[in-house]
Amino acid sequence: MQSIEVIQETCAVLKKENVDTDQIIPKQFLKRIEKTGFGKFLFYDWRYKADGSLNPDFPLNSEQAKGAGILIAGANFGCGSSREHAPWALKDFGFRAIIAPSFADIFYSNCLKNGIVVISLNEETIAGWMKRSEKERLSLRVDLSSQTVSEDSGESHEFAFDPFWKSMIVNGWDEISYTLQSEDLIANYEKEKEVEKLGIQL
Repeated sequence: MQSIEVIQETCAVLKKENVDTDQIIPKQFLKRIEKTGFGKFLFYDWRYKADGSLNPDFPLNSEQAKGAGILIAGANFGCGSSREHAPWALKDFGFRAIIAPSFADIFYSNCLKNGIVVISLNEETIAGWMKRSEKERLSLRVDLSSQTVSEDSGESHEFAFDPFWKSMIVNGWDEISYTLQSEDLIANYEKEKEVEKLGIQL
């Protein structure tokens, strides 16, 4: 997993609450077993018309959202079924961070496990950014070390973040590579158990 400490990106804004995982990645695309290649299916039913052409009214299809690395969304983002394909699709599309007033618990956990920085901020701040985005392209700087989100104006907003996952993401560890940090201890434990087993047999 890629190490992340600072994310400075332009933002895409989705002014919707209770966006569920079936909207993020519809069920017909869950047959793939790879973690990559899901970006083109992200918000499929909203991004595309029935004829397969892009829907110009969907915010992520706007020129302003092109190349954005941060998604700003409404409350309870990622609710619904616990499909891990949802963060896979968001990450493959290019989003490195998601900021919303609140997230569904399982979706939040799945994002962290896949190296997406998920940040909860108050609705007033997010509503202000959504309004600003109607007139200008919004850019934000997420600093995981200081746990702040900064605007171009210099205004900064603190956010809470789990210390364990902060360490995981800053170091670029997934759960396997985290476990391997104790590889020597694991090897010694296994060796001791093997010795005990041989001792019993003798």
